[in-house]
Amino acid sequence: MSEYDAVVYDMDGTLVDLDVNWDVVATDVLKVYERANVEAPSQDLWDLLGGASDVGLGPDVESAIAAHERQGAETAPRLAHADELLERTVPVGVCSLNCEAACRIALETHDLSHAVDAVVGRDTVETRKPHPEPLLETVRALEAEPGSSLFVGDSERDQLTAQRAGVAFEFVGEGPSGV
Repeated sequence: MSEYDAVVYDMDGTLVDLDVNWDVVATDVLKVYERANVEAPSQDLWDLLGGASDVGLGPDVESAIAAHERQGAETAPRLAHADELLERTVPVGVCSLNCEAACRIALETHDLSHAVDAVVGRDTVETRKPHPEPLLETVRALEAEPGSSLFVGDSERDQLTAQRAGVAFEFVGEGPSGV
């Protein structure tokens, strides 16, 4: 992988496994909709997040999700690619669908912060993966070009993000996790 000028990693499922029960998170987000007396667009967490701003619930939904992610980052098991990250000689970044604070907590918990030059979470820029902007923002922060960068992730969403951003992509493990 030394042919790249920068390497960007996804967080959850790639560097750590956030200790989050996503079904519980979705239930808590549905409660945000219920308290506001707003019909939820679906039961899917990412649909709930995506539709929240349209009905004035963006900050409340983001807060509910982020609270679970921050807590789960504190006890997240470290995965094998975290060790690979430490061996990099090029700038390294993190681009995640998780909130930036959770990413930073997980990096700090596993003593990886010193090896990461840029962190872009779901709430760092206006768009989120699979839109290319979060990855492009990470690459810019690393002072690299998309065509000379690599994105390492665990999902089809990560792969699509890389494709849209013009960044090379590599799956961790045996292929997409489905997130």
